[in-house]
Amino acid sequence: MLFFTDDSDIFLIYVQLTVIVLAENSMSLPAITLWSDSRFFSPYVFSVFVALKEKGLAFTLKTIDLESGKNAMPGWEGYYLTRRVPVLEYEGFRLSESSAIDEYLEEVFAPPVWARLYPYDINKRALARQIQAWLRSDLAVIREERPTSVVFGGEKKTALSDNGRMAAEKLITTAQKLLPQGQINLFGEWSIADTDLAVMLNRLILNGDEVPERLKEYAAFQWQRSSVQLWLKLSV
Repeated sequence: MLFFTDDSDIFLIYVQLTVIVLAENSMSLPAITLWSDSRFFSPYVFSVFVALKEKGLAFTLKTIDLESGKNAMPGWEGYYLTRRVPVLEYEGFRLSESSAIDEYLEEVFAPPVWARLYPYDINKRALARQIQAWLRSDLAVIREERPTSVVFGGEKKTALSDNGRMAAEKLITTAQKLLPQGQINLFGEWSIADTDLAVMLNRLILNGDEVPERLKEYAAFQWQRSSVQLWLKLSV
């Protein structure tokens, strides 16, 4: 029979059991492989890389040279998917498109045993997915005029076009509305949507474009996460 002196004893035992489960799971997990571009400039591979690191999952990182077009050649693992990176392989199952992979990882390696990528609250979780979808489907002119070579390679680009400035204003206005005043994460605790939003903001910030200080502080805070720093070391 077990005797507990207070709630802290119960919590400690819960933490210890969780650590044991995580250790056992880590030893028995089949291999995970993530395919990236060879320069580590893809914001979409970056999102999945961060998700895997935040989950504490071991994985093999492989690369494909996009500039030479090898991703469009038969024989590559992602050829019969979208011919794009990222590609995740787990237990013989292959999946492409970063937001789909992020959600897949959240379901397969579900909280609370594994770290959470999306908010617990269902409405906030839906909003996080909305933000991810928006960042991938809109703001194309920012992606064109501020490529991730600015974010991960330190390049500097010329002034934004008129359309670029309009897109930047839309991004900034929306981000200010989404980020609660006085908060450093979109939903209280970190989510993968924070990482994705920080990438888009840093396209402007790291190029020296005008961005409100509150959003600069938000993006800088997101950039401090250890999972992000590990990626930045790859893209140097």
